Amino acid sequence: MTLAVRDKRLVAQSFSRAACTYDSVAGLQRSVADRLLGWLPELSPEVVLDLGSGTGYASSTLRQRYPQALLISLDLAEGMLNFARGREQAVRHHHVCGDAESLPLADGSVDLVYSSLAIQWCEQPQRLFCELCRVLKPGGQLLVATLGPQTLYELKKAWAEVDDDRHVNEFIPLEALKSAGEGLVPVREMIEQRVLEYRQLGELMHELKALGAHNVNPRQQQGLSGMTRLRTLSRAYDGQRLANGSLPASYEIYYLQWQKGLK
Repeated sequence: MTLAVRDKRLVAQSFSRAACTYDSVAGLQRSVADRLLGWLPELSPEVVLDLGSGTGYASSTLRQRYPQALLISLDLAEGMLNFARGREQAVRHHHVCGDAESLPLADGSVDLVYSSLAIQWCEQPQRLFCELCRVLKPGGQLLVATLGPQTLYELKKAWAEVDDDRHVNEFIPLEALKSAGEGLVPVREMIEQRVLEYRQLGELMHELKALGAHNVNPRQQQGLSGMTRLRTLSRAYDGQRLANGSLPASYEIYYLQWQKGLK
């Protein structure tokens, strides 16, 4: 089956709607952001880009670490940016609505890009990293946390017993990301596997919706009726319960620190 490219308008709408609920269920997202913030380099940047800034969780740490820098919070979802503006209104902090694959920034204008759990929504890694390389100054650094293809594989496996549709968002393997990062030199990389546990499938589905991270892929087929599909899905997921009786939801997380060459 040929996979259709996601409609980014749907991604933006989904996250905009989730702006007010996102923080209430974003424990994993905050933990990943904190780990990536621990990788912040000893620099004196003039411009820092928080790419896919969401509700602005990382803003205060970036501001404290680089108080003299211009901080640009960029996100595809206007609703997220509006929420973040209400959270922090500081001098030398701009909120910009934009697409990571078509950045509204000048060539060589950014010293440091920080991006936690955002670029997995980009399906054109060559275009993404070309843009990031374009806006980075020579010697500028890129810190990224993103999701790998093993993320939510239990949910994918359960849906596969329902139909052949694309119900779970697909993410790009590390090697494909690395091959797309021409002009960026790896400094540090790490892969982390995390497993969250739920009592019922509905808890996971509710959390994904509250995050704005539920399925935004185009439907290929309709198949069984809604209730029949959910019962089949639930039975398939129940078959994957752990020894303690909980339902697992795995996340594959890549942490990347790359640097643009000096030439």
